[in-house]
Amino acid sequence: MVNFLAKTLAPRCHNVMSAHSAEAGAELLRTHHVDLVILDITLPGKSGVVWLRELREHGFTGEVILITAFADLETAIEALRAGASDFILKPFRVPQILNAVKQCFERWRLRRENYVLRRSIDMQRSGPDSYLIGQSVPMHALRQTMARIAAVDSTVLLQGESGTGKELVARELHAKSARSAGPFVPVNCAALSPDLLESELFGHAKGAFSGATRAREGLFHYAQGGTLFLDEVAELPLPLQASLLRAIEELQIRPVGSEQLVPLNLRIIAATNRDLKGAVAQGRFRQDLYYRLQVVELHLPPLRDHLGDIADLVAHFNALLAPRLGATRLTVSQEELGFLHQYHWPGNVRELRNLIERSLILGSLNVSALYPGPRSQAPLGTGPTDLHTLEKQHILSVLESVGGDKTQAALLLGVSRRTLERRVLEWAGQ
Repeated sequence: MVNFLAKTLAPRCHNVMSAHSAEAGAELLRTHHVDLVILDITLPGKSGVVWLRELREHGFTGEVILITAFADLETAIEALRAGASDFILKPFRVPQILNAVKQCFERWRLRRENYVLRRSIDMQRSGPDSYLIGQSVPMHALRQTMARIAAVDSTVLLQGESGTGKELVARELHAKSARSAGPFVPVNCAALSPDLLESELFGHAKGAFSGATRAREGLFHYAQGGTLFLDEVAELPLPLQASLLRAIEELQIRPVGSEQLVPLNLRIIAATNRDLKGAVAQGRFRQDLYYRLQVVELHLPPLRDHLGDIADLVAHFNALLAPRLGATRLTVSQEELGFLHQYHWPGNVRELRNLIERSLILGSLNVSALYPGPRSQAPLGTGPTDLHTLEKQHILSVLESVGGDKTQAALLLGVSRRTLERRVLEWAGQ
């Protein structure tokens, strides 16, 4: 039966391995990652149902088809409770086993796609929309570089200030790559609990830690065949940096609490608004991981370096957000655009998007929100020093309006709380 199944499935599967006992099968699974196990209930030594229960307890999340010549309702119920995906009676015909295999892989594919879709929707609710906007020289150069990067499968490091569109660039690189048919899985490294981050990335076996009542696959698994986007990678704790380095070098991961090694087939795009070289010099980021991530490095320009794109960005966000909010599109005068050109934009494109959204709710472009006094205090032609002063005044004004709540102020400004805290510390030291 083993030889018959191996010959039947070999032309239809990437790799087929055979074992004649639970012990031999367990040894194979310790050194190989498999998606499907076809398991006879009656085995020499340990029964198939007992071994299946042990597999699930130790974190095996693949599909399992149980086959047997001696089955009753009680046996079938026991098999399903142990974690079987399907149950087939012998003797069976070839179409039966092929159909069961097809259904198992379809369930696995749908489970992965549903997870990735839910996560992508959650991540996009507060993120940038659509595609890169602007015809300025910096944006044209960015598109040209992206076209070259998308054509290769190397690891990419995106660097740029908060709000410059790093996730948007990562999504476009994925969409234009050979992996575009695979999933795009975004991970905000700063938003995950440090205690659970390794489990989130690599998965875990049942009982691996307190609260792990069942095995779980990690984000690396769900990104197989596609792209894993590690946003704010500089926030990873040093121990996890070592695990990430090992995963990139060895192209395999080990779920927490498991002995199983899982091979990787994905592309990693990392992003940060921090100076990684400085973090390396200060011992807060591993130098070897930095060079692994920096195979291809791409710097995203801040909005103040391509102010000529503001009109296009305003028109884009106006058209995009008005229908969502049920609001009338804004009418923006040349004078108002002039004021937008004079602002320093510490929150970059994200801050401009937030401004347009607030303005749509209020019914007119809320330029005064950028300047804490009469418009005459922000004349056209303001110099760089004055722009920094206006930026400081605006940020302090927003902080005052929310009673000093830095989280709320960062949200209104379109920057991360860490960026806001760094700005305040810089001013305190001046």
